[in-house]
Amino acid sequence: MALFSYVNINSRNNQPRLEPDEEKRLLFVSVFVPAVFVALMWIVKLFEVVTEIDLSSFGVLPKHISGLKGILFSPFIHGDWQHLLSNTFPFMILGFLMLFNYRKVAYKAFSFIYLAGGLLLWATGRENYHIGASGIVYGMAFFLFFSGVFRKNIQAIALSLFIVFLYGSIVWGVLPMDLTISWEGHLMGALCGSISAFYFRKVDLPEPIILEDEDDDDDNEDAETAFNALAGPEFKYDYITNRDQLK
Repeated sequence: MALFSYVNINSRNNQPRLEPDEEKRLLFVSVFVPAVFVALMWIVKLFEVVTEIDLSSFGVLPKHISGLKGILFSPFIHGDWQHLLSNTFPFMILGFLMLFNYRKVAYKAFSFIYLAGGLLLWATGRENYHIGASGIVYGMAFFLFFSGVFRKNIQAIALSLFIVFLYGSIVWGVLPMDLTISWEGHLMGALCGSISAFYFRKVDLPEPIILEDEDDDDDNEDAETAFNALAGPEFKYDYITNRDQLK
């Protein structure tokens, strides 16, 4: 009788498996980093509420030099609590999946999605303030999905299908169906996530699933389940704020 042995998707054929301590450290980092990012979003919103200051002017204002600062600041600014809450859970889940499963390229891919996505939005978007983290969320979702498609590996594909199960409906957000949302931000994030998946397709290649005899239970003792992902509420789209209203 044979049993499936859990193998991390981020291990490669020519690399040894992570030691238990290393895997625990990776698990901690994969939770901690997205949590810090999300905490900053909540701190910014609390600051807006307490001080009654609208920070929407720190969003991306396309085709204006002053709007370039929004590339860095806009993901931390949200229109209201519901907007913030609906981005919180997807950011945590997708950030965790990206860091845990693609540890060698996650930071590079995330940086590209963050900066290049914001720059493309600045170059192509409508001349209103674009705020919110949904563009990055779209980038991470598309990176995870297309990483499985481009790698043609059963575990990576399984993760892709899991992303479709959780957030498959977000594909409609890249279309100009509602002009009150920043569909351009979603589209640029999705584009950068897809490009990252293709560029890094040969890095962090996962091992195939290993079948082991039942007698090899000692090897299975080190295997750990990475996570039990719970789908949060569907996230809302990034807002577009009319800059004339901020005067």
